[in-house]
Amino acid sequence: MKIFVPPIKCQGIKTKLVQWIKENLTELKFDTWIEPFMGSGVVGFNVRPHKAVFADINPHLINFYNSIKNGSITSGIARNFLESEGEKLAKGGQKYYNEVRLRFNNSFHSLDFLFLNRSCFNGMIRFNKNGKFNVPFGHKPNRFSKAYITKITNQIDYIHQALNIFDWTFVCQNFDITIKNANKHDIIYCDPPYLGRHVDYFDSWDVQNEKDLYDYLSNFKGKYILSTWHSNRFRTNEEINKYNKNNILTKEHFYYVGASEKNRNTITEALILNYSPLPNKNIIYPKITANQYRLFEPKVKYLKKEN
Repeated sequence: MKIFVPPIKCQGIKTKLVQWIKENLTELKFDTWIEPFMGSGVVGFNVRPHKAVFADINPHLINFYNSIKNGSITSGIARNFLESEGEKLAKGGQKYYNEVRLRFNNSFHSLDFLFLNRSCFNGMIRFNKNGKFNVPFGHKPNRFSKAYITKITNQIDYIHQALNIFDWTFVCQNFDITIKNANKHDIIYCDPPYLGRHVDYFDSWDVQNEKDLYDYLSNFKGKYILSTWHSNRFRTNEEINKYNKNNILTKEHFYYVGASEKNRNTITEALILNYSPLPNKNIIYPKITANQYRLFEPKVKYLKKEN
């Protein structure tokens, strides 16, 4: 399936896991799709529910999508802005990037947020304790080529068209409020910061937050899906243990940190569901041949048949 990639990039984006998550929503009926930790929004944007609440504690993220919703940001406005600012970045490099970052930290304009997100180091979203964006320059002065700008504006247009079809709300609030406002006919998709990993996306995330999230989800009367990490080659996520009464699904995939092959690692992701997903009737499972069966047979010594 083709996956829509949102205009704002976030670390930990679930692009490669969207299809897996959607497969576990098969024939599931709900009133409202609710994300207490919107982040990139990639899962909900691809699920395309008729009604959704996308919540996050990062006001700049919410302001950006509300700007698309109210029409103050369109694909045309974004194109003109990125073409103009891209030319200045090509001439000024890091110096101009720092100027825009300072400008954003004074005015918090959503188009500046988009510019910084797509030209900063590794597409990160990170703020200091004073709420100031502090990610350094990505060292690509010619970042905003015509093709790249078209890619971003197409992503904005996708959101714009979806907002004309669906009832999507973007709200800045803490996860506990979002979960409390949900009802038993809704479904909650949680993708919280990963404990023990890089978590300065906008605010800290600690063991107490993990406990609070577990308590709120345990008291929720509807269905929920929790995305988290299960394990990597160094350790296992022990916070999963308290969800041992739920259905826990795992999937391994690669992730990259830097360009070096030695930084290529695998991580096992987990989906925690408080319901039993139905088999996906739309998936066509290939027939297993006799040779394929042989691959899974235990290795035993076969006795030669005597005449």
